[in-house]
Amino acid sequence: MHPAVQGILTIIIGVGGCVAYYYFSNQILDRFVFPARGPNAGRNINRANMVRPWLFLAPALIALSVYLAYPVVETLWLSLSERLPGGGAKFVGLDNYRQMLAEPKFWEALRNNFMWLLVVPAFSTAFGLLAAQLTDRIKWGNIAKSLIFMPMAISFVGAAVIWKLVYDARPAGQDQIGVLNALYLTFGGSEPQQWLTIPILNNFLLMVVLIWIQTGFAMVILSAALRGIPEETIEAAIIDGANPFQIFFKIKVPQISGTIVVVWTTITIVVLKVFDIVFAMTNGQWQTQVLANYMYDKLFRANDWGVGSASAMVIMALVTPILVWNVINARREMR
Repeated sequence: MHPAVQGILTIIIGVGGCVAYYYFSNQILDRFVFPARGPNAGRNINRANMVRPWLFLAPALIALSVYLAYPVVETLWLSLSERLPGGGAKFVGLDNYRQMLAEPKFWEALRNNFMWLLVVPAFSTAFGLLAAQLTDRIKWGNIAKSLIFMPMAISFVGAAVIWKLVYDARPAGQDQIGVLNALYLTFGGSEPQQWLTIPILNNFLLMVVLIWIQTGFAMVILSAALRGIPEETIEAAIIDGANPFQIFFKIKVPQISGTIVVVWTTITIVVLKVFDIVFAMTNGQWQTQVLANYMYDKLFRANDWGVGSASAMVIMALVTPILVWNVINARREMR
């Protein structure tokens, strides 16, 4: 079957199946399980209204159980076991974790992940906040917002390919198609540089790709938060003689601090799981390894399911507290 036809059928069957499920389950609930007729009509309506939310949530709960809860339990078991040559597995306790902690590549990946955590959420949020503030003050702000948000529509692999061309290097004497090398030579550089092979610097060049993608997300959320600030507070500050910088940093930012934190932590979760960009651009070489790529190497290249699963549990252990805190903070903001 042609991929385009397959995609169209998937959309039709998927969307149609969802609509059919919600429609017919609703009909069955109201007409057969708790019919709204007879002497118990009022009680049945109340019971149906109590069951209906769980009926609608059932597909999501089943999917979460099958595709999230079960894999987590199975991964935990794999991280504590060793696969036997003839099939099956035996319990080995924390041996896989000890082996993982003894590997320099794991510590390189952990160090790089922390570098990403320090840089990407901070710059993405800062640039997003700046873009949100400036685009609200210009005539063509909506067009500017659309252009800034556009990278969010590109897959991480697609963005990596685009930026790999930006960092591309041709031999000396040839025309440089890489923008960075073209600028480097224009401003006095001696010869083209293989930017992605330069340790430490290459990590920051990879971070630029994710910052470029996530800035649009931060801008949209923070722009909505800025629009929600009461005009009375800003007008009062102007009457009191506050300049634009004071209004922004002392009036606006404190009032949207909760939203800034939510954006920051959401991007932090994305950073902890970053894989596509590193895989597509350097494949973890030249000291650019990250935890997700390290896990992939162990699982699918070294076929070491024990250490690979252990690294997956480390990623989950790092993500879970931030995710829980983010949910709690978001609920607090909604009150």
